Amino acid sequence: MKFTILYSDSETSARLGELQTAHGEALTPVFMPIGTHGAVKALSPSELETMGTKIVLGNTYHLYLRPGDELIKRAGGLHQFMGWERTLLTDSGGFQVFSLAHLNSITDEGVEFRSHLDGSKHFFTPAKSMEIQQHLGADIIMAFDECPPGQADYASVELATERSAKWLWECREYLARTPPVFAWEQTLFPIVQGGIYPELRERSVESVLPYIESGVSIGGLAVGEEKGAMFEVLDLMDELLPTDKARYLMGVGRPTDIVRAVRLGVDMFDCVLPTRNARNGQLFTSQGVINIRNAQYREDFRPVDEACNCVLCQKYTRAYLRHLITVNEIFGIRLATLHNLTYYQALMSTIQTQIKSGTYTRWAETFVTRHADDARM
Repeated sequence: MKFTILYSDSETSARLGELQTAHGEALTPVFMPIGTHGAVKALSPSELETMGTKIVLGNTYHLYLRPGDELIKRAGGLHQFMGWERTLLTDSGGFQVFSLAHLNSITDEGVEFRSHLDGSKHFFTPAKSMEIQQHLGADIIMAFDECPPGQADYASVELATERSAKWLWECREYLARTPPVFAWEQTLFPIVQGGIYPELRERSVESVLPYIESGVSIGGLAVGEEKGAMFEVLDLMDELLPTDKARYLMGVGRPTDIVRAVRLGVDMFDCVLPTRNARNGQLFTSQGVINIRNAQYREDFRPVDEACNCVLCQKYTRAYLRHLITVNEIFGIRLATLHNLTYYQALMSTIQTQIKSGTYTRWAETFVTRHADDARM
């Protein structure tokens, strides 16, 4: 993977960059929809491409359980299996192990857990995570790490930070001695941990610096900590991380948070919000977030968002979408998902344009102020 900074904002750390992998290029800042089971819920790869999606995220934990990474390997990798020809990124599986599975034990060797599906017992090690991600064949892969909750005490976060550093070394060693499965390069992103504790964040950065090739992930945020604390950590990360490497803020995706994080030098984002909230009837628009289930939209024959060019806003009304969502019609979920992700990709395109034009600071301030109510939802 290659990362190149094309333009930098003169007043903040925002930058317009380009990511290049074996499966294509992507301008940054970039938002990556989540394809948990090898598909972005309700949408086809061609629909994702049409709206401007350049990178999709796959989930190691879920794909390991179903249909199995060995099967995906035999299919030619996740690109071939899901019909996505552009860049793929996979997480390490660690977050889902700690948040979904029933943990039996965690040691410096790895994590023993029971599947959330059938209770079957499994053991993830750094080497196992690397093996699975090799089988999946993503262009960008994540180191196996321990992500403590946002309210964890100092001692727990310190242990997780030290363990993550040890596991990063083991991930690198496994990749160094194991031949690649596919013809293209896989780039390993180390993950900075440390919770909301500056000393631990600094220690984590020191441990990952030797392993940063083209990019680095900022983990352990948006996991229950105060919003202000998250941005204090991001400010510190902006000071400590190399400026010429891509920075991936894991799991953060509320539009106002993206705009603020870009000011602190973040380049890559992923989040379940646009797809999950679409299924619940919550839509992101240029005028703010709306809940289409509300009775006020029952006879509202306007487009959801006149500024949007997605098929929902060009052909259908709020009243029609409300009807579809309230009766749990699959078509309604598809339209809402298509709209939300179109909104997100348009937002990223606007951010890129503002950075290139040298007007990002003023635009970002206006955006955050206008959408202040959405930030509290």
